[in-house]
Amino acid sequence: MADAYVEGASAAGYEVRRMEVAKLEFPLLRTQEDFETGALPPDLKPSQEDMRWASTGSLFPLWHGTLPAVLKGFLEHIFRPGFAMAYKEGGFPKRLLAGRSARIVVTMGMPRCFFFAGISARMARSFERSMLSFAGIKPIRESFFGLSFADEKKRSHWIDEMRKTRHARRLLELRGWPLLRHN
Repeated sequence: MADAYVEGASAAGYEVRRMEVAKLEFPLLRTQEDFETGALPPDLKPSQEDMRWASTGSLFPLWHGTLPAVLKGFLEHIFRPGFAMAYKEGGFPKRLLAGRSARIVVTMGMPRCFFFAGISARMARSFERSMLSFAGIKPIRESFFGLSFADEKKRSHWIDEMRKTRHARRLLELRGWPLLRHN
């Protein structure tokens, strides 16, 4: 699906960059001090610059009702103070990623109706509110695909839909996290 999204975005005149998040080497953040003042791992500096260049979006599989752990660990590093927000004395942090939009594309091994009826839908809202909106990213658009019970015809339709999606300026994806910018 990510390949189809990138194909459609490229055909529409967007410049595309991809990050292979699963191939990046970085430790997990273990303390608030690490989050607030620790050094960004060297492998993540280019990713952070790509995110600064891009508008933002995410494409990821749903694992056990939430984001894959490697994606969450990646985002915790990238969305640190000074990049996603600037803390100030006695006030709400300044949102440093304002002006960017997001598209969240979630693939899952259950029908969409189960996702929305259960706790998993709260995961998407939490990700949107606690990371994207908090950093100033809006609007946030969503696409959810329950792949497990879909036949090949339905899957082909969804892939075509991804090619035709009205593109945000950039997109992120777990396996090959593409970043898009219109030329």
